[in-house]
Amino acid sequence: MNTVPGRILAIDLGDRRVGLAMSDPTRLIAQPAGFIERRAGKRPPLTALLAKASEVGATAFLVGLPLDEAGNDTPRALEARRLAEELETRTGHPARLLDERFTTSAALRAVRAMDGSTRGRRGDVDALAATVLLEQALAHGARLWADETTEHGSQAADDGGSTTDDA
Repeated sequence: MNTVPGRILAIDLGDRRVGLAMSDPTRLIAQPAGFIERRAGKRPPLTALLAKASEVGATAFLVGLPLDEAGNDTPRALEARRLAEELETRTGHPARLLDERFTTSAALRAVRAMDGSTRGRRGDVDALAATVLLEQALAHGARLWADETTEHGSQAADDGGSTTDDA
């Protein structure tokens, strides 16, 4: 059981949108928290992310780490790592990285399974992808957040933290 209370804000970086999800204060339930539009080729919208974190009362961050199919860093992985470091520096709250492979495909499958269309709903899909990411982190529970009260270094979960297409 996680002993550190407070909401986690999950962030799924995309080229055009940043999907968001948040946990409940007890860190048991994940829910979509919308998305932020992003100008292609520009840095992540840090000011908007900090405002959202303040709005929801986030005490920790989870940033999706975009790895390739072999589990290696992609060019966007460096951006995710920098964002996690910046969030920690600016807020003093811990930020963790978690492999985000297949979260968007899992979100798309969930929408289609409910006979839904993704037309005009890409932001909703991005928020749902962030929710899938956060659900995986919550399943890791104390392992992912174990050092939250003693250190604030960003880290990727490497103990089964990768996602699969079965998510």
